[in-house]
Amino acid sequence: MRYTVGERHERILELVREHGTLRVTDLADHLGMSTVTVRRDVEALSSAGRLDRVRGAVSWPGAPAPAGRGPLQSPIAAPAPVTAGEGPAIGLVVPQSQHYFGEIVRGVREAVQEAGGRLVLGFSGYVPGQDEVQARRLLESGVAGLLLTPGWMSDGTEQDAPDLDFGVPTVLLERRPVPGTRAAEFDHVCSDHYAGAGLAVRHLASLGHRNIALVAGASATGVQVRDGYETALRTIGMAGPPIDPIDLYLGALDMSRVEAAAAQLAEAVSEGRVTAALVLSDTDAILLVQQLRAMEPQLKVPGDVAVVAYDDEVAALSDLPLTAVAPPKYEVGRAAVHLLLQRIREAAGGPGPTTARRHLALLPELRVRRSCGAGFTG
Repeated sequence: MRYTVGERHERILELVREHGTLRVTDLADHLGMSTVTVRRDVEALSSAGRLDRVRGAVSWPGAPAPAGRGPLQSPIAAPAPVTAGEGPAIGLVVPQSQHYFGEIVRGVREAVQEAGGRLVLGFSGYVPGQDEVQARRLLESGVAGLLLTPGWMSDGTEQDAPDLDFGVPTVLLERRPVPGTRAAEFDHVCSDHYAGAGLAVRHLASLGHRNIALVAGASATGVQVRDGYETALRTIGMAGPPIDPIDLYLGALDMSRVEAAAAQLAEAVSEGRVTAALVLSDTDAILLVQQLRAMEPQLKVPGDVAVVAYDDEVAALSDLPLTAVAPPKYEVGRAAVHLLLQRIREAAGGPGPTTARRHLALLPELRVRRSCGAGFTG
């Protein structure tokens, strides 16, 4: 993604504020820019007194890094370091390397590199049958284990699910299989989108909102967000959604669907049936807010309707910074690698007990900004 100078500075400030201290190289990798460019931006922000500069890193002024945070943390202990080149080859099959999966791939890549291993990528593109084709191709290249994000689970269902047993240790990434299915017998590491939706609903409820709408497309994430949203509504005393969830598109951006969703939401707001909305994803939330503010009469955010986005890839870059739920995608990638390396070591040890299978769900974080009407310190 290409940023203007101002956007780069805002994104750098946001990342450092969230993590306390970051290496310049980590910032450059996260933003997809050269270290030289990021170092120049950091020096400008430091000269302006907005960041503290230390050798090779940058810190938020006067604020220590929050406990339990940081880009290198993982809920599973990292394996002992090995000499570069001595670690195993790891295969990763994901639908794509952009959008939601970019941070996951980065987390996987860095964890594999730290273990002295080699990462081999395969992309399914959500094409039927490609999960198995790509997994077989990676096995032929000599990988010792697989990380899989099955494309056939993209809408949260498992009809006609293929066999995932490829004869090597396998961990599922960002997929939560239905209990009782064959896929549920595998290790998996995922973001807890169910809990993430609850964070958003409870935050809006704390601001006085009860009539909270959901705007989301059909996806594996969307299924979990919808379930978590409906459960959270019941916990705040609502019998159910104030209106039926507003459906967005599946796949490529469809502005006509965004416009229709905005019109549907605006009607519910004008009739007093809705005062807030949770929108999946933040790109769609930005487009939705733009549509609401362009209407006649204009709907004010957060004055007329509070908005919380789900994903937080670009929510902070909106002209009205959006409150957002941020799934821990980078940490999911790292944790999955550590778990897979453990399984590979166990498999290499021959007969004997192994540790119990793990279904690991990492909690998202709520990042409060201006779009929900709460206080914002950035």
